Amino acid sequence: QAKTKPSAPEKEREREANQPTTAATMAPKEYTMEEVSKHNTQEDCWLVIGNDSTGGPKVYDVSAYLDDHPGGAEVMLDVSGQDADEFFEDIGHSNDAREELTKYLVGSLKMDEEEKKRRAAAAEKAKAGGGGGPNVVLILAVVAAVAFGYYKTQIASSDAE
Repeated sequence: QAKTKPSAPEKEREREANQPTTAATMAPKEYTMEEVSKHNTQEDCWLVIGNDSTGGPKVYDVSAYLDDHPGGAEVMLDVSGQDADEFFEDIGHSNDAREELTKYLVGSLKMDEEEKKRRAAAAEKAKAGGGGGPNVVLILAVVAAVAFGYYKTQIASSDAE
């Protein structure tokens, strides 16, 4: 009896069936903020990091990384079980840090209507408050100039005595 060669689609199905199941081949699990919020201890520390411009919010279990974090474990524990994206982005993490983070991915954040509204409101608030940056720099420059002027007058008056 002649054995027929498997067709290309059959070969593909067989190859897929023989592949080990890994996090990379599985569909990402979705977690709600309520689920994430339960992981807020040093032994079980999860963070949500990501936004629309970075591919959406992802859930990371960073428990094993706490001792290795260059900024210390405490900064991560302060936002454990929470959306830490704003803190992560404000620090200005390097590409190496972002690559390291991918090792701890456990899933994505489930975006129900309440979460979408909360994120939209937070984005709107951030946009509205974004104009203060240059004003703060200007105020600091003025304070520095006044302090320098005061210092110079004190030096000049002490030299005159």
